[in-house]
Order: sequence, then structure tokens, then C-alpha cells
Amino acid sequence: MVCKAAMGIKAAAKLRFPSSAAAASTARSRLKPWMVRATTTVLLWTCVVQLTAVGNTWGPRVLKGWPSCRTAREAAAVTTARVAMPEAVVEKAALPPKRIYRNNGYLMVSCNGGLNQMRAAICDMAVIARYLNVTLIVPELDKTSFWNDPSEFQDIFDVEHFITSLRDEVRILRELPPRIKRRVELGKFHSMPPISWSDISYYHKQILPLIRKYKVLHLNRTDARLANNGLPLEIQRLRCRVNYDALKFTPQIEELGRRVIRILRQNGPFLVLHLRYEMDMLAFSGCTQGCNPKEAEELTRMRYAYPWWKEKVINSFVKRKDGLCPLTPEEIALVLRALDIDKNMQIYIAAGEIYGGKRRMASLTSAYPNVVRKETLLEPSDLMFFQNHSSQMAALDYLVSLESDIFVPTYDGNMAKVVEGHRRYMGFKKTILLDRKLIVELVDQYTSGSLRWDEFSSLIKAVHSNRMGAATTRTVIPDRPKEEDYFYANPQECLRDPNLLRTS
Repeated sequence: MVCKAAMGIKAAAKLRFPSSAAAASTARSRLKPWMVRATTTVLLWTCVVQLTAVGNTWGPRVLKGWPSCRTAREAAAVTTARVAMPEAVVEKAALPPKRIYRNNGYLMVSCNGGLNQMRAAICDMAVIARYLNVTLIVPELDKTSFWNDPSEFQDIFDVEHFITSLRDEVRILRELPPRIKRRVELGKFHSMPPISWSDISYYHKQILPLIRKYKVLHLNRTDARLANNGLPLEIQRLRCRVNYDALKFTPQIEELGRRVIRILRQNGPFLVLHLRYEMDMLAFSGCTQGCNPKEAEELTRMRYAYPWWKEKVINSFVKRKDGLCPLTPEEIALVLRALDIDKNMQIYIAAGEIYGGKRRMASLTSAYPNVVRKETLLEPSDLMFFQNHSSQMAALDYLVSLESDIFVPTYDGNMAKVVEGHRRYMGFKKTILLDRKLIVELVDQYTSGSLRWDEFSSLIKAVHSNRMGAATTRTVIPDRPKEEDYFYANPQECLRDPNLLRTS
């Protein structure tokens, strides 16, 4: 429109003053203010339209003074609709207040081992950081273990929740501040493994001075570095808070875990069997019960291939008799039958690939046809992003194990212990803690024909009647902390009803 108006004025000027150049110049000079006003008006209205669009996003507070394009009737109709259908208000959980303290330095942590070994270490290191008044850098996870999992902390755990949920206790950063990071790159830090099973005084007397000296301390092995017992109550309870509240898996892992649980629940109750009859565990423990000579040789070669597996020459027969081997699929099938576990019960296998495959699983699947695992319950596409990430796959099994009607570990590894403790914390959910030494003795008597089935079943039931995950006090063994009950298997200081505790 502005252009058309300008052209019209020029045409009129030419008609009225066709031969006067001076007159044309005068017309152009009169035209300029009009053009400026027209252009300014167009720009202003463009701004109004843009601001109105933005106002729909930012809300009425931005443009509440502008007139509405709606009629009074339309406005009244919209208001009525809003009153009739109020918008849902999603309230965010209130964050705890930040803890203000003088920062003594920075603690870097490299965890070692599998998922649950690292999980317990993360809890301990967060507690240590809090009581030393240092800033914890989000822990680095082990990528060099047997499982060779490249997952970072944020690939397994909800890192934002971890940081914010503990902000009233300890300052946690994703990475070092730039100035401190440059110091580390120049090698101006100290790295060491702390002493195992140490109490908090060790960290105050030995570790804190190093942090003050170097500003940055890197602890490069963190499993079992804090004592089970003899610690102040507030430290024990903070360990629980980190473990059960702050350490949540990523939303993707949590959602897939819930889906597996829903599928299982649709078909009735289910038992989770942590069947630790996997190649790495058999090689590590030297247990070859039921293996053929070729398999036994393969497991031995694997044990020698890993220098950090210290024990090399192992007598499998003696170790099994001492109850130090994972139960085989054949042995656990007999135990479940002896405990009168319904043959139609769903048996969810929380483990990696079973050594020997279908051949070794035949006894168990024959006794319990409804043996399932995540790979059979989900589509391959569901697990596509978890493949070759053993810790993320273990996290799925962990979630399912927590919610099972019965949890049965066949070996007392880290997952068995941490799940056992978590289920105690949740209210003493049924966890059958198998007496492997007695079981292998009874199994051998039964299979040799010296013990009838009814006798075998009665003895198995009697032995395990008080091994169902009930509340119990931890066993304390002075000067032998490795033989004590593990804190994360029995966090008695955190149980909701401590009056239920009984002496083990």
C-alpha cells in the first residue's frame, strides 16, 4: 500500500508539473516525511503482531495492557471453559537447601568392579566427601573390568537427581572448575587407593591433610573402603540416603524396568533367580562342577588371562564342599522343588549368559517351564541401546529383583548383597539366603541315593526357615571386617522398625 501511494503521488506530480525539474525536486522533498511516517507505522504494527504471538507463550502478564481481538462473548466463553476445566498444575519436588561450608578441596573418584560394587562405593565416597567438607566430582565408572562396559555415570544413574537431592549434605559437580582442571592436567594432584574397611577417623587424619595440601585428591580404588561397623549413626543413615534415595537409574532404565515388571505381574507372581553360573564367575571362582574337560580348561585359561584375579590354582572339588561355589542350575532346580516353589511360578533369570547354555539349563527348565529373562519378555529393539553395556543390563535386573515376590541369589556376590539389603530396607521382602555348604552336601547324598526325597526336602526347609530375609543384627567380627556382615546387605540403622531386629 505504501508503495502504491508513493507511485500515485509521483504520477500526479508529473501530470501537474511535467516540465519543471525544480518542482519535481520540491515534490520529492515533501514526500520524504510522509514516507518515514508510513514506514514507521508499518514497523510498529509488525512489532505489535510479533509481541502478541510471544504473549501467547509468555502469558498475559507481558501484554495484559493490549486490547484483545476477541469479542466480549468469546472472551466470556473462554473464561467459562477455563473455570470448568482447570489446568493441571505439576508441582516440582522442593529441593533441599544448599549446605554452606568452607570447601577444603576436591575429591575425584574412580570406581572399580561391576554395577553393584560401584554403587556401594559411590555411596561411601559421597559420605566421605560430606564429612571432609570437600567437593565431590561425579564418580568415574570402571571401563577396564572383565565386562568392559563403556558406560559413564550419567548413562546409568540420573546425574541431576544425584546432585540436587544431596545438595544439603555435599557439594557435587559434574566436572572440575576450569582453573582446578588445569592443575590436574598439569599433574598437580595426588592419586592413591584408600585403606580398606577404614573408619571415618582415617579419612579425617590421613586423607583430609592430603586434600588440603594438593587441593585435588584422586581415589583410584573405592570398593569396601569404609567400615561396616563402628561408625556414627548419622554416617550410616547418610549411606542409606545416598543408596536408596539419591542413586536412581536413568528414566530410560527405570521405564524399561517397570515395563518388564508389568509384563511379569500380568502373568501372576514371580521369583527372581540370580543365577551366577556365568563364565566370568566360574573362571574367577575356579568352580567347574558339571563342566566337561574342555569347558574346565577354557575357564582355567580365562582365569590366568586376568592378572588381578590373584588365585590361580584352585581345587574345584574342595571349594564346592566348602560352599564357596555358585550353585549350578541342576542344584538350584532341586532346592526350589524341595522348598515347594510352585512349578508354574515364573522364574526370572537375573544374570548374563549361562555357561553351557540350554544344556546346563535343561534340569531347571524341565522342573519350571516358565523360565524367562528380559531378552524373552522384550523385543530386540527395546534392548538395542543396552546391548554391550553390561551395567545397564544389570540395572534392569536390579529393578526387577527389587519388585519380585521372592528373590533367590545362588552366590553371595555384590548384586546379591545389595539387593538383599535394599529388600530389607523396603520391608523385609522375602529373600531366600541359601546355605550353599549344606546344600551341596545334601544334594550329593540325594543324588547318590543315600537320602530319600522327602528327607532331602524336609532338611532343606528346616535349614532355610530362618533364612528368608527377616530383620537381623549384623555380625561384627573385630579385626576381620571382610568376614563381617556387609553393611549394604543389612543396613540395620536405616530399617523402618528397628524393634523387629533379632540377633543372627
